[in-house]
Amino acid sequence: MDADSLLNPERRMLRVLQSKENHEWTLAEILNTCEWQDQAVAVGAGHGLTNAGFVSTTETSSEVIRLAEEGVKAKQNGLLEARLWKWISESESPNMGSLQTQFDRHEAGPGVGLLKRLGVLLEGGVFNSENPSSVTVEIDARSAFLNSLPSGPDSLDSSLLEHFKSRRGLIESVISTTRTWSITSQGKAVEPQSLVEKQSITEITTELLQSEAWKDADFRPFDVTLESTTPRTGRSHPMQALIERVRSIFLEMGFSELVDDYVQTAGWNMDALFIPQDHPAREMQDTFYLENPKSIDIPENLTDAWGAIHEHGGETGSVGWGGSFSAETSKKGLLRTHTTVNTIQYLAENPTEACRVFSVDRVFRKEAIDRTHLPEFHQIEGIIMEEGANLQMLVATLKTFYAKMGYPEVRVRPAYFPYTEPSLEIEVKWRGKWLELGGAGIFRPEVTEPLGISSPVLAWGMGLERLAMLVLGLDDIRQLYISDLEWLRNQPIL
Repeated sequence: MDADSLLNPERRMLRVLQSKENHEWTLAEILNTCEWQDQAVAVGAGHGLTNAGFVSTTETSSEVIRLAEEGVKAKQNGLLEARLWKWISESESPNMGSLQTQFDRHEAGPGVGLLKRLGVLLEGGVFNSENPSSVTVEIDARSAFLNSLPSGPDSLDSSLLEHFKSRRGLIESVISTTRTWSITSQGKAVEPQSLVEKQSITEITTELLQSEAWKDADFRPFDVTLESTTPRTGRSHPMQALIERVRSIFLEMGFSELVDDYVQTAGWNMDALFIPQDHPAREMQDTFYLENPKSIDIPENLTDAWGAIHEHGGETGSVGWGGSFSAETSKKGLLRTHTTVNTIQYLAENPTEACRVFSVDRVFRKEAIDRTHLPEFHQIEGIIMEEGANLQMLVATLKTFYAKMGYPEVRVRPAYFPYTEPSLEIEVKWRGKWLELGGAGIFRPEVTEPLGISSPVLAWGMGLERLAMLVLGLDDIRQLYISDLEWLRNQPIL
């Protein structure tokens, strides 16, 4: 590399180093002599000259122990144990009750623990020490340790250093690097006239090309063979990208999106869907029941209709579930366990209007977190209500949806769900295996007739996280929600 390709800061620094050929220059000397304020300019210029062989750089690193944020406060106000011990020593009745009136709760608890490790006992609610002088000596040593900082670790008491390392926010270790520069024989040989600073063109603009200045300009050279940095740009989270993809497919198929509240009643969430009131899903281990609101009013005509359906089938021809129906159970507030609760409410408000609606939204179930379960997840749901809707239409719609998602091989098999008949489970072919991705069916008369719905209702749904695991090739659902930027950057654009 020759001197003509040097940048202006590198020219200035080399010119300064040539003035004392056998001198080892410190950062402060370089900044002062080169008339720079920013040490990054000096370090950058030194790095460039070193790469060119004109300068030799010497680096030395040292560790310094200094006060962290809590340590600064402790130095100003006193260590927590020092303030507590001072209060105990001066108090006529150093008991736990009076301690809590003198110190905040966030200090009293940890402070008692610190004193206990120093040999201060709490007996019958009163603080006592068999050797007060040793407590004072140890606390004074700790205070002196903080006052001695900053300092190198070798000059500090090792036991006190380990003690304060175990306490959060009092001290911190900082590695500092010191650099010095000296000129090499190659740098000494550079002609001074070649180190004259000059303006270099780093960007070709329209104004430059329109003038004649570019003919005599000095252009900064660039090595186009060097590897460039990869630009980091914003992008959607894989889950959000998948939600948008599902939405676009439903909208393309002529559906409208339905968005509604998380908080619902047990009546709409379960009774309306012909889920018996003694069903296991009603128990606390599966459903998040609320304290506020604990109960939400439901029109009496609805609870009467649901009660008749559950107890004896009403006028649907069903025999119902038997037993007695509780209107109070219907009014319990909960976090919805599926999005069908919102769909059935929409159908109840529009019982005679044909519709095709979908939702992609959150639901909640009291699940233990593991590789395949979360207590909060997303559910995809689609509904078709129109005269003449049938099973063949449902299967054709499912196959169209999954084909657009990239899974052309779809099959269905019989299943059981409390509120559909017939009921189906949907499976797609993935890596040579059939995987179950959701359920589907036609709403039972016990669901539709009490709400005045006379047309058939086709319904299907699946968990979005399960689909995301399939699309992204994951085997642990928790991977979708960890803050791993490198993993997120490497995910495909959906």
